[in-house]
Amino acid sequence: MVSKIITTIIAIATTLSFYFITSPPKSYYHSLFISPSLSDNASISHHLFTLTRRPHLAGSPANAEAASYVLSTLSSHNIKSHLSEYAVLLTYPDSRSLALIRPSPEPPTTFSLHQEVYEGDPYADVADQVEPTFHAYAKSATAKGLVAYVNYGRVEDYTTLKEMGINVSGAIVLARYGKIYRGDIIENAYEAGAIGALIYTDRKDYGGGGGNTRWFPDDKWMPPSGVQVGTVFNGAGDPTTPGWPSTIEGCERSSADEVEKGGDVPLIPSLPISGADGEEIIRSIGGVVANDDWQGDKDAPLYRIGPGPGIVDLSYKAKEVISTIQNVIGIIEGAEEPDRFVILGNHRDAWTFGAVDPNSGTAALLEVAERLGKLQKQGWKPRRTIILCNWDAEEYGLIGSTEWVEENREMLASMVVAYLNVDIAVAGPGFQASATPQLDQLIIEATKQVQDPDNSSQTVYESWVQTTNYPEIGRLGGGGSDYAAFVQHIGVPATDISFGNGYPVYHSMYDDFVWMSNFGDPMFRRHAAAASIWGFVALRLADEVILSFNYEFYVNELQKSAEDLDTELLDKSISLIPLFKSIEKMKTAAIQINGEIEEIKENKGWAFMWKNQPWKLREMNDRLMMAERALTDREGLPGRPWYKHLIYAPSKHNDYGSKSFPGIDDAVEIAKSIDTEDSWHSVQHEIWRVSRAITQASLVLRGELT
Repeated sequence: MVSKIITTIIAIATTLSFYFITSPPKSYYHSLFISPSLSDNASISHHLFTLTRRPHLAGSPANAEAASYVLSTLSSHNIKSHLSEYAVLLTYPDSRSLALIRPSPEPPTTFSLHQEVYEGDPYADVADQVEPTFHAYAKSATAKGLVAYVNYGRVEDYTTLKEMGINVSGAIVLARYGKIYRGDIIENAYEAGAIGALIYTDRKDYGGGGGNTRWFPDDKWMPPSGVQVGTVFNGAGDPTTPGWPSTIEGCERSSADEVEKGGDVPLIPSLPISGADGEEIIRSIGGVVANDDWQGDKDAPLYRIGPGPGIVDLSYKAKEVISTIQNVIGIIEGAEEPDRFVILGNHRDAWTFGAVDPNSGTAALLEVAERLGKLQKQGWKPRRTIILCNWDAEEYGLIGSTEWVEENREMLASMVVAYLNVDIAVAGPGFQASATPQLDQLIIEATKQVQDPDNSSQTVYESWVQTTNYPEIGRLGGGGSDYAAFVQHIGVPATDISFGNGYPVYHSMYDDFVWMSNFGDPMFRRHAAAASIWGFVALRLADEVILSFNYEFYVNELQKSAEDLDTELLDKSISLIPLFKSIEKMKTAAIQINGEIEEIKENKGWAFMWKNQPWKLREMNDRLMMAERALTDREGLPGRPWYKHLIYAPSKHNDYGSKSFPGIDDAVEIAKSIDTEDSWHSVQHEIWRVSRAITQASLVLRGELT
């Protein structure tokens, strides 16, 4: 009898052993993915070095070569890949000039508008391939007028000027980079009556401050001749195809006049300039001394507001070209649910060399691909389809990702589980994350599994919360990267992660491999950690039977935003009762679906459910996936119809900023300005719209018809 029992136990053990050897659980592969045995810092470094050998602006031959490199690398790791091409409007500088005319007898100055090559620069031989400094989609025009200093060019800065009795109408404004999106700096200048705008890189913000005299290549700071270039387009996607794809075989296009009337391109000329040139112009400005918080570095000249007596003569002419851009798409098909997609995305195009922005992210994407290829060789297959996307023309206005989403909108809206974005993977130390709230918990869990790249004795999570009781996770309302089309246009849950929070040589020709290997990530450990977190989140979403979404986090976020709004509108005859009631409904629905998940875990288990009631698991996942879609509205935001999400969208006066309840926020701003009965009625209407959307999301989570 005993021998029979022993024989039976051995047989069972042998069977289980054979099962786990031939088919390890998905969690085994997830642990293997983040293990040092699969990580390859040298490979990451090689990818980044290769991608940044030359400047590779969107539409350039060098960027097409970089696309071929990404395509071949994905293919080499057994990932079926292809190019997805679009014909889009891009602009390049044709001619530009800038002169400063001072009161006699001082001579005028004509600025070279040139970023200087430093001694020993290994990229000096290709520096002439860097496009002259410019703003993409800037207005082609000339402007000559008194110059006025406007701090960061925010709405509140112009309010300060108005309170001081200073009028910049007819002037050319000088603003410093920072705080808000450059396109909004120019829009705000136009609204204030300015005829042109210059944006400079103030050394207080980017040069180290405090009288620092060391900069790149000796230190991480922006050199005096460094210029932050960038787009000034306030929309998303190709400006000539708003809302529909710019397909290669031909498509409807808006005319130049229609684009200009659309309100997303500037109506006054502008140029980005260096800190050195900005300070020289500052010295020509007289009038009232600026407030202390408007002043520059301690060794900078005294900042006055003007306008004048210095006069600026600005000229810019653009080349407008319909160029072919190339997204690279790699697909690992799911074994059980191939029609459910987990998408990882990063863009490839750069203003210059792009070692930080964006190719630290591209190198991390290729590292993820390499590790997934190794998992496939060991027998792993994802439950759901994983798609790796390398976008083009992001820098011009999120063009590659937007055109792809617009072309594939219906399929994506019905099939995408989540979109996981990395733009800049590494700019320095310190983990950063943003997400739609139902993914907060999954990000936290992932960071608990990955070793801190700067301290091997702790996890990324432990370093993340050293100065706070709970990790700070931002929201994806801003228009700063490729998550915008997924979240704000079609309502897909999403994340965005990075190491570092800003870097001084942003969008300049000094963002190269030397800067990264000396200051950003000398050992490429942060890149490896970013790839680990990114890929681990993707694997959890692709492989787990029930999606790791927790909408109770969403409810908490909505409740907090509603309470903040209630405080703001305390003295107004506005009712927030519909909003609070809808949030309570969503709370009940979130608790309910979490309870259903726990009941399955405790009483039946995934294997039983998948064998006997697979439709039940599928239906539950669809509820988790589609609840975010319910927070969109087909009409979009008032005056901004492309932005469909009623909870998260860019701030109206700062595309980089994020506002909860953006439609309500826009309506409140207007109502406070004009204070009419109709304007406050519009606020109430927007509150009802948001309330209805949240109620819809609650119904989706419950999965029951009324």
